Amino acid sequence: MLIKGIDDVAVVGIVIVSHSRQLAEGVRELAAQMVQGKVPLAVAAGIDDPENPLGTDAMQVYEAIASIYNDQGVIVLMDLGSALMSAEMALEFLSEEQREKVHLCEAPLVEGAIAAAVAAASGRNIQQVMAQARGALVAKATQLGVNVSHILGETTDVDTLSFVIEEQVTKEIRLTVRNPLGLHARPAAKFVATAAGFQSQIKVQNITKGTEAVRADSINQVATLGVRQKHELVITATGSDADEALAALQGLVENNFGEEDATLPPLPTTPADHPIFSSSHHFLQGIPASNGVAIAPAFLYHPTLLNIQQYHVENIEQEWQRLQVALQIAHEEIQALLSQASIQIGDAEAAIFDAHLLFLEDPVILESVHQRIFEQHLNAEAAWQAVINELANNYRTIEDSYLRERVADVVDVGQRVLRVLSRFESHIIISDDSPTHLNLSEPGILITTDITPSDTARLDPTRVLGICTTSGSALSHSAIIARRLGIPAIFGLPPEILQVANHTIVALDGESGRVWTEPEPDIQTALETKRNAQQIAHQQAIATATSPAVTRDKTRQIKVYANIGGISDTEEALSLGAEGVGLFRTEFLYLDRTTPPSEEEQLAVYQRIAQLLHNRPLIIRTLDVGGDKPIPYLNFPQESNPFLGWRGIRFCLDNPDILKTQLRAILKPSLGHQIKIMFPMITTVQEIQAAKAILAEVQAELRQAGVPFDQKMEVGIMVEIPSAVVLAEELAAEVDFFSIGTNDLTQYVMAADRTHPQVATLVDAMHPAVLRMIQQTVQAAHKAGIWVGLCGELAADPLAAPILLGLGLDEVSLNAQGIPGFKQAIAQLTMVEAEAIAASALQQDSADKIRTLIRQMLT
Repeated sequence: MLIKGIDDVAVVGIVIVSHSRQLAEGVRELAAQMVQGKVPLAVAAGIDDPENPLGTDAMQVYEAIASIYNDQGVIVLMDLGSALMSAEMALEFLSEEQREKVHLCEAPLVEGAIAAAVAAASGRNIQQVMAQARGALVAKATQLGVNVSHILGETTDVDTLSFVIEEQVTKEIRLTVRNPLGLHARPAAKFVATAAGFQSQIKVQNITKGTEAVRADSINQVATLGVRQKHELVITATGSDADEALAALQGLVENNFGEEDATLPPLPTTPADHPIFSSSHHFLQGIPASNGVAIAPAFLYHPTLLNIQQYHVENIEQEWQRLQVALQIAHEEIQALLSQASIQIGDAEAAIFDAHLLFLEDPVILESVHQRIFEQHLNAEAAWQAVINELANNYRTIEDSYLRERVADVVDVGQRVLRVLSRFESHIIISDDSPTHLNLSEPGILITTDITPSDTARLDPTRVLGICTTSGSALSHSAIIARRLGIPAIFGLPPEILQVANHTIVALDGESGRVWTEPEPDIQTALETKRNAQQIAHQQAIATATSPAVTRDKTRQIKVYANIGGISDTEEALSLGAEGVGLFRTEFLYLDRTTPPSEEEQLAVYQRIAQLLHNRPLIIRTLDVGGDKPIPYLNFPQESNPFLGWRGIRFCLDNPDILKTQLRAILKPSLGHQIKIMFPMITTVQEIQAAKAILAEVQAELRQAGVPFDQKMEVGIMVEIPSAVVLAEELAAEVDFFSIGTNDLTQYVMAADRTHPQVATLVDAMHPAVLRMIQQTVQAAHKAGIWVGLCGELAADPLAAPILLGLGLDEVSLNAQGIPGFKQAIAQLTMVEAEAIAASALQQDSADKIRTLIRQMLT
């Protein structure tokens, strides 16, 4: 589009960039009046957030430039701070030819816009227009009696003004990475998220390996630095908040990225001579990825490859919007997977998917895709795939074997977005209520070319007894997840393994990396013997976990339950010594769907878990969504701070039909089982009274229909908000038990978003402020004669065991993997020791001092 001014002659265009939409519109109106509409003027200001409208957006700036671009050029005037950064980023979306005719001008916004508009209206070229804008303060200075030469210099001619501004200073720090695993997925994600939170341009360089400096806000560029323990980094920041940015990154690195003696699940041993297996027997040799023995029928899985068509698009803005929608949907899917994986494999391994989330936001990736759509007019699928393929090829050429394995993550995220774009849905089902790419109708060994981290995290270890692939290595994220799930795996096998027919008996030894098809009797016997020995060793290792958590002096017992998200979690929890379920996160029943689960679907799951538990307690938390767990089809609004918004019980009270459906499904299987109901995020007494009123309605309806249920079912609440602690005595009069949710309670007490890397170090449940909240809640509960438990991740920290015991908690609930460690810690304590440690801990003023105190008192 060619923009013209006086006498249909093209004139210089002007873009006004400001944090305030009102300010920018006012400047445009003033300038337009001065030139009577003869100069093209465009505005890029504010952001689409009613609660916090101040800000700038690079895409807005790009669109404003594009709307008035012509051969005479465009000047861009900005107010301050991020406006400059947004304008600079917008230039990257332009073609090289266009960039040559677009100039960012440092002139004052109001005076500069008016002076520039007048100059442009008179037909001056872009250099002359910029000179007039830069000299716009001269008239004001002269009128105020200010020495003009002080502003412009003694011999400056406004029409040919050459204006120089002081360059922003680049700050630099040097740091040595100390955490054992270096900058792997989880710390890399924290590093990138922290850097992206500042306006300054931040770059990082691995001095030890001699790499080039890369953008610190790009997860892929940071990953390719190959940072290991003891590597030295140089981090630079240029911008108004450079000092703050470097201080935050320095704190992150010096705090070992929040990892305390982090280690990956142990790697399998390298292939060695195994005398029990005769070399005369034919086997296939691969790479040991996860220890263990499996003997079962083969299940061949052939991943469906998307056939992406490339075509020309005219409406590039619409195509870019299609991609944005797909990225948002992919983000929600990965967030759901992250939440579920945290339960199944623990927070440390689940953090792999934090990096997947950042991949979707990587500015380098998005800029490259944007360029292909806007300059080459490619459809979104083709543009996205081209960038993903290019990035994957870059990873494949890296010498570092660990980094080469990250190509699987690139492909994983890339395919996810392509599936959304192409509306691809797999027809394969893993179970009756959990759609995914993989399904084994009966226990078997999965054989495939490759398996992504996302698919591995969704595997059911009771169905998938082993994994064989023709690619990958023990360093891949899929291998790490398989080890955490306890699934034997061998990667990098010869293609011959893909010729095995379905249902053929296959045996694999994850330690040696060997696979046998239709193994001979002596091989099968030897493998069964080895598997039995491993199982015996495993049972001995968790023998203490199946015993009650009793103190060394036999004076006190604390009940130890498990946090679960589904049926398979229950089976694992029982095998690791869980005495019941202290938290069933029912929100996972609502994920990976387009509609809420029916009453019948929920009933089947609750009933099956209750049966698995026999007569052990099952505490079912009603739907807790919002915050970090949005569900697209429930139409949650965009909130500036969802953790403080419409979530938990607030959502359910406003949607009583959803709550009543769930309550009916919980009540119906309750007779003969120890099922309890727990309401989340209770803030006031009125909220629990309203929730109980809805429960009473459902109970009355069931009585009228003659449906039996446990008339004495216990009802409790999550204590996870400071107001609930303050009102604990009043709330205790309304319920049968409390369960303290330390994950949320900590972030609310410390006023720190637990997902925000710059303040994440504040979110420490061992802080004395949080421990005193726990103490206050326990005292109020016991005073009212009700029991109190704790279901946050604090219980998974062995150092917390003496404090939780000493504070008088009756029960703890944690991820299954942490149960043996917690019970072992309790068995080593006396009640007197625990009370003394708790009392001393409450007198400290920091979490670090508390941890030091505990270590000293236990040695």
